[in-house]
Amino acid sequence: MLASLSPELRQYMVVTGNYWAFTLTDGALRMLVVLYFHQIGYSPLEIALLFVFYEAFGVVTNLVGGWLGALIGLNRTMNIGLGLQVIALAMLLVPESRLTVPWVMSAQALSGIAKDLNKMSAKSAIKLLVSNREPGRLYHWVALLTGSKNALKGVGFFLGGLMLATWGFRGAVLAMVTALALVWMASLLLLKQDLGKASAKRKFRDIFSKSRGVNLLAAARVFLFAARDVWFVVALPVYLSSTFGWDHWQVGGFLALWVIGYGVVQSQAPRITGGSPGGRSAFLWALCLGIVPAAIALLLSSSIPAQVTIIAGLLLFGGVFAVNSGLHSYLIVQFAREDGVSMDVGFYYMANAAGRLAGTLLSGWLFQASGLTGCLWASALFLGVSALIVLRLPDWAGEHRQAPR
Repeated sequence: MLASLSPELRQYMVVTGNYWAFTLTDGALRMLVVLYFHQIGYSPLEIALLFVFYEAFGVVTNLVGGWLGALIGLNRTMNIGLGLQVIALAMLLVPESRLTVPWVMSAQALSGIAKDLNKMSAKSAIKLLVSNREPGRLYHWVALLTGSKNALKGVGFFLGGLMLATWGFRGAVLAMVTALALVWMASLLLLKQDLGKASAKRKFRDIFSKSRGVNLLAAARVFLFAARDVWFVVALPVYLSSTFGWDHWQVGGFLALWVIGYGVVQSQAPRITGGSPGGRSAFLWALCLGIVPAAIALLLSSSIPAQVTIIAGLLLFGGVFAVNSGLHSYLIVQFAREDGVSMDVGFYYMANAAGRLAGTLLSGWLFQASGLTGCLWASALFLGVSALIVLRLPDWAGEHRQAPR
């Protein structure tokens, strides 16, 4: 049956399978680390520190990874990412006495590098496997890849908790190392050689995009993801625990379900937005999203129970954010140059990582200074800025994807 499929579709299946396998281990590892190190007595601050390098290394990895993908090919950068994740997981198999904060931070840093290499490679590969003359089909494939990844990350949260309860920390990590190593070996054999390798040698300074469309999308992405993480990463879990009295399993389970639902909606973004959308669609969806945190902030001071406001608001925010993120993911693939696509995509996801890092840091500071309401107003402000930036994009990306650089 597989032999009857086109070479492009078979490669898409390999890329997607790699991305899915990596995402499951990534989500499971995050939940394992949080629950296990809380269980053995680490403080919340120490647990948070374990993930600082994971986020911070994304900025550098996406820039360097995009250049590396153009230089040596996306098949190699994807396989390097899978290999690094195997090593990062294996680092956690040391005796418990050696699982110190610096050691686990190092493992998480390696995992963060692996994650961004894998994501950049997968997103860039789509551009090369789908005809530019079929923007609707490209949008569908990008949405399917991105949406399924986010849904599986939520499944990974559940999987991490289940494996920890069933096999313990070392057993769970060993199972993931074994499974991902098998995926990695299969990828080394199946993934097309030189996929995405630039026809001309790219200089390192070329990592900074000269495309107006890519630069605008990157700037908008910084504010889009800062707007999510400024209230979602630190402020929201603490609020759910301290104000509603939810335990760790309730908070973790709720957020896992939210991520799964987010991924499902994201995979359906082409059906929701229709056609081959451009700058005007991105502006309108960002504007709609900005209304949601502002409305939640206002309703928290009303007579409506806070639990109803937060849960309903989160569901609405997740759905509209998923469409925004899916739309942006399609536009960057559409705007990216074909020769050396990974450089534009890597630059864009560098902006994504920078937004996440800024949002994470601001989330803790603003929540401490002005509570969840302050974080929500900051989110609305960031989304307003993101909307104004994408308003400057061409209305139809397909017509301008080869804009002067």
